[in-house]
Amino acid sequence: MKRIGLLLALAACGDPGPAEEAGPSGPPTVHVVSYPLRYFAERIGGEEVRVVFPAIEGDPAFWKPDGDAIAAFQKADLILLNGAGYASWVRHASLPESKCVDTSEAFAKDFIRIEDALAHAHGPTGKHAHGGIAFTTWLDPEQAIAQAQAIQVALLRRWPEGGFEHRFAALRADLLELARRLEAVIPKGPGVASHPVYQYMARRYAMNLRSVHWEPDEAPGADGWAELKAILKEHPARWMLWEGEPLAETARKLAELGVKSIVFDPCGNTPGEGDFLTVMNQNVTALAAAE
Repeated sequence: MKRIGLLLALAACGDPGPAEEAGPSGPPTVHVVSYPLRYFAERIGGEEVRVVFPAIEGDPAFWKPDGDAIAAFQKADLILLNGAGYASWVRHASLPESKCVDTSEAFAKDFIRIEDALAHAHGPTGKHAHGGIAFTTWLDPEQAIAQAQAIQVALLRRWPEGGFEHRFAALRADLLELARRLEAVIPKGPGVASHPVYQYMARRYAMNLRSVHWEPDEAPGADGWAELKAILKEHPARWMLWEGEPLAETARKLAELGVKSIVFDPCGNTPGEGDFLTVMNQNVTALAAAE
């Protein structure tokens, strides 16, 4: 596996100095826009900070917070953003720039641009398009490490006595092991993704991947099946990645086409069980059965 290096950069909207000591209300609060950022911040911050990730139904990338939710972010001591166009609401909200940290700024030049995005609707987030920039940055473990390091640096700049370095080192070791395990099971043959969310993982591991726009809890229409069959003629995929468990009938029809359904949860939202590494290790196990 290619050696994963560190991108040491403070990816911040501003450049604040050390923060004042937390008052009697408790440790400083860190608000985040995605579950991976919550996991990284909790691992690195420990008991020194209180990490807040709102309860969100659906994909947090397309969440539309109300006034109270935005006010809570504004009052935070630190705001962790994913960058890459994730959580587009932050562009329209009045968040204090001095508190904002864009955790993906260090590798912004490597963002993947998406052309000809298809708008579609599903779940409580309504109609949206996976366009502009691919934003599931953390599915490339090297980028996940860079985002975690940006969090460590931001915490140290504000609370120098927090002792965050050793906790970051432990998290980095876990992410390196995840990267090693992923590389060992990445399928070599062509595959299909039910949604265009795996771009960074596909690039990191040179996956031969094409994407459609299918939802796990919805049966594809005739047009969807026709599109897939056209893809399979020139791209003979034998597996499809799903963000969640697909309908049994959908999986059955795919199997008839010689396509195996594999759940690879991007883990953008809080999992029902376990944590980020639990879900990612389950994904590794699922990928190992791809071929």
